[in-house]
Amino acid sequence: MKLGLRLNLYRSATLDVPLELVRRAEQLGYHSVWTAEAYGADALTPLAFLAAHTSRIALGTAVVQLAARPPATLAMQAMTIDALAGGNRLILGIGVSGPQIVEGWYGQPWGRPHQRLRDYVTIVRQVLDRSAPVVHSGPEISLPYAGPGALGQGTALRSILHPVAPIPIWLATGGPRNTALAAELADGWLPMGLGPSGVPPRLRGLEVFTGVTVQLTEDVGGTLDAMRPLTAMYVGGMGSATHNYHRDAMARRGFPEAAEVIGELWRAGRRAEAEAAVPVEYLEQTALLGSPDRIRRRWDAGFVPPGVTGVIVDARQTAAVELMAELVAC
Repeated sequence: MKLGLRLNLYRSATLDVPLELVRRAEQLGYHSVWTAEAYGADALTPLAFLAAHTSRIALGTAVVQLAARPPATLAMQAMTIDALAGGNRLILGIGVSGPQIVEGWYGQPWGRPHQRLRDYVTIVRQVLDRSAPVVHSGPEISLPYAGPGALGQGTALRSILHPVAPIPIWLATGGPRNTALAAELADGWLPMGLGPSGVPPRLRGLEVFTGVTVQLTEDVGGTLDAMRPLTAMYVGGMGSATHNYHRDAMARRGFPEAAEVIGELWRAGRRAEAEAAVPVEYLEQTALLGSPDRIRRRWDAGFVPPGVTGVIVDARQTAAVELMAELVAC
């Protein structure tokens, strides 16, 4: 079992990278440190910073948003950061986000996200492989571009920069079509809504990392209550009545009725009721809270679903980061 450390920098109005916590995780043998993005801090720049201040911990994105940059740009940034880090350190975790961000923040059509993800990953792979000039003709993305407004002068190009090491591509997916795409095209899977039954057989050959919140506390109930607002906001507010992947993830983890209720209450402006509707059992599926003994008992009782190869720890306490290293015996 591998351990990663999650940095939730994208949620904050100010940028404060917990460098000493990352360095401690590296000392303890953590496999990786992970960043994300929404519509604040981006996922890649902090990894370049961490590359300069660490020596071996892998640098992962969970995730970069597909709409945030063209596929060739993502490949360029990945190769650049991995070169700065000395090679064999970057992991590209990619996700499609949702139509609210894709259309509202990036000004792009939602289109056909499944096909766009296929086109995107295929192009990124071609750039990273550097075996030939990049040519791809897809229903969502084509290179060279020859659509409306083109001069017809586009040239198939090969990256000037040579990657110093292979860069793995992981996909964050939840629905069946994109999850099948992860099994087909990816090196790793970041599941959205993995239930207790664990990883499907077709994905058992990949690296599969899930997330866990870890907090040492004497007030488990109060800590769970403090998690409700963010959970309700994601399940109820990070999407619409027709498109909300966090609501879908809650349903896949065994709580479809609660997901619907939270969504309805949130959209009706009844946010306190939406928060109260978040089941404690749902929160505890991905949280290890309490004393070291309580956390150890829950971990030893089979906390991680079958087939998972790593957990990404969301913790701000050095003692919690150290406890997880002890439990996993890094």
